[in-house]
Amino acid sequence: MRVFTILPQRHWRDVEPAAREAETAGFDALMTVELGHDPITPLALAALATDRVELTPSVVVAFPRSPTVLAQQAWDIHANSAGRLVLGLGSQVKGHNERRFGIAWTPPAPRMRDYVQALRAVWRAWETRGRLNYDSPHYKLTLMTPDFSPEPTGLPIPAVTVAAVGEAMLRVAGQVGDGVRLHPLCSRAYLEQVCMPQMMEGMRRSGRSRLNFDVHGGGFVCTGPDEQTVAAEMEKARRRIGFYGSTRTYLPILSLHGLQDLGLKLHRMSVEGHWDRMAAEISDDTVRIFAACGTYAELPSAIEKRFGGIADSIDMHLPAGTSASLARELVADIKRIPHTFAGFNTNWQGTP
Repeated sequence: MRVFTILPQRHWRDVEPAAREAETAGFDALMTVELGHDPITPLALAALATDRVELTPSVVVAFPRSPTVLAQQAWDIHANSAGRLVLGLGSQVKGHNERRFGIAWTPPAPRMRDYVQALRAVWRAWETRGRLNYDSPHYKLTLMTPDFSPEPTGLPIPAVTVAAVGEAMLRVAGQVGDGVRLHPLCSRAYLEQVCMPQMMEGMRRSGRSRLNFDVHGGGFVCTGPDEQTVAAEMEKARRRIGFYGSTRTYLPILSLHGLQDLGLKLHRMSVEGHWDRMAAEISDDTVRIFAACGTYAELPSAIEKRFGGIADSIDMHLPAGTSASLARELVADIKRIPHTFAGFNTNWQGTP
């Protein structure tokens, strides 16, 4: 199983040493998230500090950004890292698109399909020095002059993964994505019963192979050297589960486990502004639905039980102070868990 870890984003001076340390520990990928800070710049800094590790925003919110603008940012990181960028895209929910980013909302799954293909059309125009001519219901891109085109790289086309929760977006991820970024509020049962059938249907529609499709995560990892630390990490997960569970988009996941009433209650609490009370509604049993929990000694078996045989990669964030040798040992143990993904098919002719 592939193992990702998160980069610092608040203080840029922390990025390079953290990136080097993670690469030395054997992590497969360094990831950023789009929350309170920019997810792109830290990856550029990490590109210059590392030689092997994959670099990925997991995820960057797509629709507020022009496909051409994001294509250029991704291109430069890909070129300057010798082809190590994997671009993770997410749609975000309607309220954030309309009220935080100020853009019109349209059905997200067809728009995401057009967005991914628009990115690839721009990249192909740059790599081949050919004409840009992409016409879809959401994006029409027909102008790309030499002065506004970066130099061809001679590298594989960047891989693109899609964040998905609902059935339509899961099918889009399988159809046009090189992988999926499953939400932390995702149980093994939801992954098996809902996610995989829809993603496989998407792959069937485009004639793509599961071997070249990276299924990332769907859950939390709570670990530490002792039970006290594990409990503290579970508290962090508890707060995030409460926050995520308040969004109606994720109600089907809770409903699968008989937790629909919990989801409705959390949503009412969000409307009333009771954000600080949500965590108290999340039991330990609920945390364990969405998280692999265990001390360092228990962690590999806990991860295999929670993710093994279906997920190809997970993200794991070790508590501060974890020694470099212990980090290497833990990562190596987790990487021994078998997975299906064999590598991205990123030749220029192989992408939809």
